[in-house]
Amino acid sequence: MTSATTTGVTGVEGAGAGPLAGVEGGSEAGAGSGTGAKGGPGAGLRTGAEGGPGAEAEGGPGAEAEGGPGAEAEGGPGTGAWTGTGAEAGPWAEAGPWAGAGPWEELVTAALLGTDRRPGAGTPGELLDAAATQTLRRRAGLVPATAGTRPPDAPPDERPALPEAARRRLALLLADRSAPAHAGGRRGSAPDLGELLPQWLALANERGLRAPAELLPALLDAARARTDLRPQALAFAGPRGLWLARLNPEWRFAQRGASGSAVLPRPEDTASVQLLWQEGLFAERVALLGAVRAHDADAGRALLAATWTTERAEDRLMFLDSLRDGLSASDEPFLEQTLADRSRNVRATAAELLSALPGSALAGRMAERAASCVSLDRTGEVATISVEAPHECDAAMQRDGVAPRPPAGRGERSWWLGQLVESAPLDSWPRRLGGRSVPELVTLPVADDWGDELHAAWCRAAVRQRDAEWARALLGAPSAAPGEGAGTASLAERAKLLSILTEAERADWVARFISAHGLSEAFQLLGVCVVPWAGALGRAVVDALEIARDAGSYPWSFSGVMGLAERCLDPAESPRLEALTATPPEREGASPGAGGYWAEAFQRLVATLHLRATLRTELSA
Repeated sequence: MTSATTTGVTGVEGAGAGPLAGVEGGSEAGAGSGTGAKGGPGAGLRTGAEGGPGAEAEGGPGAEAEGGPGAEAEGGPGTGAWTGTGAEAGPWAEAGPWAGAGPWEELVTAALLGTDRRPGAGTPGELLDAAATQTLRRRAGLVPATAGTRPPDAPPDERPALPEAARRRLALLLADRSAPAHAGGRRGSAPDLGELLPQWLALANERGLRAPAELLPALLDAARARTDLRPQALAFAGPRGLWLARLNPEWRFAQRGASGSAVLPRPEDTASVQLLWQEGLFAERVALLGAVRAHDADAGRALLAATWTTERAEDRLMFLDSLRDGLSASDEPFLEQTLADRSRNVRATAAELLSALPGSALAGRMAERAASCVSLDRTGEVATISVEAPHECDAAMQRDGVAPRPPAGRGERSWWLGQLVESAPLDSWPRRLGGRSVPELVTLPVADDWGDELHAAWCRAAVRQRDAEWARALLGAPSAAPGEGAGTASLAERAKLLSILTEAERADWVARFISAHGLSEAFQLLGVCVVPWAGALGRAVVDALEIARDAGSYPWSFSGVMGLAERCLDPAESPRLEALTATPPEREGASPGAGGYWAEAFQRLVATLHLRATLRTELSA
């Protein structure tokens, strides 16, 4: 017998064709891992070679008689079970520290801790040899897994393919190969590719383009990591993205957030609609409900009502929320029944939707309650609004969606009052308060410091009822300082009120606000303006940034606005910014290094605008 040592998965001194062949003049025809007998084909897994220290003596307890099934006669086939390597004087001799090679976990522990910290572990070389032997054993003993059921074929996606340049750009954006930040957190002058991805997806969806199949995994990974990407990413991924998401548990978010619109049956195909509604995934059912309602609102509501009582509470809430689009008076009977739902959140959502219908019975009940709390006091020289907040929240109020327990820091009575006023129809107030116009009502003084509470409730009502007249009055003049004159002083409330105005009116109001007050309080207001910003708004932002730079302002105070400008400024404004990319001379009293930061920020802004223009060109090719 010739000495042979198996290291890893390769036998030595063997003439066989297999990688584990270790026999003299033989070949390995089986799945064995080790050395075969002299001249034999070596198909079995054996313990020990002839005369090796790891082998049993002939006739011993671990060996069969010559020619028996556990041993291999010279020239005969080997069929015995093998548990190690028995090469003559091999490195795994019985005297070694890893003789017989212990459990894999022990080897890993010794490797992690080091052989010097494990008594009797031997040398590092012996440990590695033992690991190689165990690796071979594990591979040789592996039982093939049963093949799983093949998934169904991916559905077709008939949308046009991306232009090649746009496909390469998407791969770069998904890789997020942005330049690293400089020391001290400075972003440098290179564009932030990750921030351009949402805009790229929006443009691709506007053009109805198909996502490349090879980029779908990276696209779903990006959507998993960033919730702000999910609506656009899942719409772009289309039916194939939803199909792929079902095969990976890490992408299960797509099952609840995908639109699925590309794989929905036609709304007029009643049989297919019913089948998908009964058997579809939640995301598909939500998309189906929206599609059917857009085609026939009554049919969509009937579809939901048929299974309403069997739906889970969280699903009922999501289905009910989808009724916001296309909400009409014909939805009132269903919503009125939902006020008795066993879920508090469902009841509250139903009440909110009913209060958005000024002619609903709930809105009328809320108007009566609010009118008993708010009235016009003419006893003084100037007419004043008098407020008497509710003293209790009875069962009827709770059924109509009034939450009895206020959040921390709010008084009960003011909490109840706000809910009544925001749910009452806005057109009821001019009649209730002396026939005055909406701007006049907003300017009326309110007794006993109830003004902020009343105006905040009116703001919520204007947003809920999408009343532009009340929104304009509550916004007040953009030139007026916050807290002065009519209207609300809250920037958050102003941002919500702006959202219901037309795009042009919104941009004009914010542009005039920035021209009057600068950028320090404009961040929230800019966020509700349509991208790209209109010309007047873009110019107002650029002018305000230049004024802030020339005034020596602390530059990092405007990093948020600068980031918005990178995403929202019209690329056509880039020529006006070229002059601002140079480093200005240091001014007395300016923040140290401010000039360099401003130049760097403007360079990044210009580069980003150029890149955004390129993205549009690539997607339109």
